[in-house]
Amino acid sequence: MTFTAKRSRYRTRHTGAAAVALTAAVALLAGCSSDDEPDNPLAGEEAEAGTVVVGSNNFAESTLLADIYGEALRAKGLKVSYKHNIGSRETTYGLMKNGSITVLPEYNGSLLAYLDPKAGQESAEAVNEAVKAKLDKKLTLLESSPAENKDSVSLNAETAKKYGLTAESTLADLKETAPDLVIGGSPEFQTRQQGLKGLETVYGLKFKSFKALDAGGPLTQAALTGNEVQAADVFTTDPTIVKEKFVVLKDPENLFGFANVTPLVHKDALPQEGVDALNAVSAKLDTETLLDLDAQIQLEKKDPLDVARAWLKSAGLD
Repeated sequence: MTFTAKRSRYRTRHTGAAAVALTAAVALLAGCSSDDEPDNPLAGEEAEAGTVVVGSNNFAESTLLADIYGEALRAKGLKVSYKHNIGSRETTYGLMKNGSITVLPEYNGSLLAYLDPKAGQESAEAVNEAVKAKLDKKLTLLESSPAENKDSVSLNAETAKKYGLTAESTLADLKETAPDLVIGGSPEFQTRQQGLKGLETVYGLKFKSFKALDAGGPLTQAALTGNEVQAADVFTTDPTIVKEKFVVLKDPENLFGFANVTPLVHKDALPQEGVDALNAVSAKLDTETLLDLDAQIQLEKKDPLDVARAWLKSAGLD
């Protein structure tokens, strides 16, 4: 397989201040109701007929997974275009429904919590069936991978030491401490059941305040490291947890549910060879691999596209 010329990291990942402003505006317009159709940030960017459009949410791992999916499809001869860093699920789900995106990296339990905040999550298989029952009829999930990346409430080392909390501590152990702490996360974390709502209803946690940052990205990492916030929503495959000695609190009530990496696809726009290619990716992608790939991007500063291509080659999927 001969891949197309390498894309510049900054052409597809960072499109300047105007793009940042657009993304912020889209996030604000998306709202919190799953019934609202978001404005389309891809308007005026129609893909060529027959092209599979692979999108990603606005965090580094989603970009990496989109590149893995897209290059696996390209390796099978499909035409692929990318729409990276579109926004949060509140935006991208609407774009999946209207066909602006063909393939999106998703996390099964997190998607279920968005579609039905009250749904139970007893197993990954049950979660997938529940998601399929709630999805728009034009969409479906493909096979889930063993790779899993959950939200977590993580403390910086200073805060954990101050309050005597360790990696064996649970979210319930934070109840008396939470009123002293500022917690940070994406704007959506403030309104989601798998966020501040659930932390209060399930664990009784009421924090001093909330600071809107990004979705487990560099803003969140910097704020937590610098003690601007003392707790934050950090994804469990984030390599900065080890680097910065963050303490991830256990979630015995399974508030954050299952979060297996799973492709969400628009049925009519992905041929069977594409389905087979993505299912082959899922069969070989596990959590240890995902953590290693994330570290290459976030710590070693490698281009996600290069990392995706190298892994596909090593897995025999190129």
